[in-house]
Amino acid sequence: MGDFRMPSLGADMEEGILLEWLVAPGQQVHRGDVIAVVETPKSAVEVECFQDGTVRELVADEGEQVPVGGVLARLDDGPPSAPAEEAPAARDGEPAAEPPRAVAQHAAHRTVSPLVRRRARELGLDPDEVTGTGPGGTVTRSDVETAAAAAAVTDAMVPPGSPSRSGTPAPPGADTARARVSPYARRLAKERGVDPGGLTGTGPGGTVRAADVLRAVPGTPSRSPEAVADPMPQRPSRRAAGTSADTMRESIAAVMTASNRDIPHYYLSTTVDMAAATDWVRRRNRELPVEERLVPSALLLLSAARAARDVPELNGHWVDGTFHPADTVDLGVIVSLRRGGLLVPVIPAAHERTVGETMAALRELTSRSRAGRLRGSDLVPPSITVSNLGDQGVESVLGVIYPPQVALVGFGAVSERPWAVDGLLGVRPLVTVTLAGDHRASDGAVGARFLKRLARFLQRPEEL
Repeated sequence: MGDFRMPSLGADMEEGILLEWLVAPGQQVHRGDVIAVVETPKSAVEVECFQDGTVRELVADEGEQVPVGGVLARLDDGPPSAPAEEAPAARDGEPAAEPPRAVAQHAAHRTVSPLVRRRARELGLDPDEVTGTGPGGTVTRSDVETAAAAAAVTDAMVPPGSPSRSGTPAPPGADTARARVSPYARRLAKERGVDPGGLTGTGPGGTVRAADVLRAVPGTPSRSPEAVADPMPQRPSRRAAGTSADTMRESIAAVMTASNRDIPHYYLSTTVDMAAATDWVRRRNRELPVEERLVPSALLLLSAARAARDVPELNGHWVDGTFHPADTVDLGVIVSLRRGGLLVPVIPAAHERTVGETMAALRELTSRSRAGRLRGSDLVPPSITVSNLGDQGVESVLGVIYPPQVALVGFGAVSERPWAVDGLLGVRPLVTVTLAGDHRASDGAVGARFLKRLARFLQRPEEL
């Protein structure tokens, strides 16, 4: 038996708001299952369970503000108790007890995985009403999507008020589309005074999405369905609507102010010839399918991780007046959000990855960050952070260290500039790499060694 507690999803996080439970009491969970959605000062985060067991009690209510370390739920070890094999005999005048087969079916429904249950809610379905085709009657994602597609076809063929497949006529004035409205779209519709039942959904299975609601609001500029994607389904929190960007900026300001006040920064920079790296990427991309092709950023990140592994004085945290080196290189990657603000998701054990694995991790983290679908495991404390503003055309980045880390690496744009090679002046692809170091934990000589190792990896990409 153990407690599921509010995790720390950032060095500046002191509390979070429980937005949504994705499990219920009696449901079996496994390590890595997403079981709740928590709002932090910077984003809504999917939080995973860290042990196997069965949910005994949900302690925190949705919408409740819980401090870091506060109990959210209580778990029991092992699977839920199995239903009895034989149903008790019915007494005179009482309905017969449910047969064992039905009990077993209901038990299987109660253990629908959190991801499948969430997908069902997105499509407007009750997962307990979906027939499972998986082992032991388990409801799979395919079952849910098939049921949603079937429901959409039926709704398109049966006019309102007509008998449904079950033969029950729809009540007059019933909101027939209510079951196909995403939770966020429903909340947005209520805020904007729009009836979602009268909207045509453009989501899977005809689901009404946030974009459909916004297009129905008078005076709202028309946008394509893809222009406004539903963020993670959220329930109303205690924060006023529209303040998330301001809250994020306040959080960033507080951390950066503390960093500049408490950390004695030193800065170093070097310029690296990227000719070998860009040629290597070009050759590799000829052999890869389009969806797996590489960009130079993957090489930059992996080189920084390998250099941090080789120069451990820059990979770790300054806590209680002492430097604590990290066992692995958990590489933080600064992601700029389109709505404003920054997030720093993490590539764990980045030094152990290949270039292809680094590229896949970068693509996944960027996508989840900008879609508002980060998980708790994406926000573990980094041991060193990278800021890459090359796609913005910036030549160099003089960053501010994110405490309690002791270093930040900055990459500018890879651009063609004059460069001398073997006494001959030519035009080469170059990148400026900067290092912000904490003088309490290291000095310029250590920082120079780090940059030298990083440059060596970029000039010999075949060794990565």
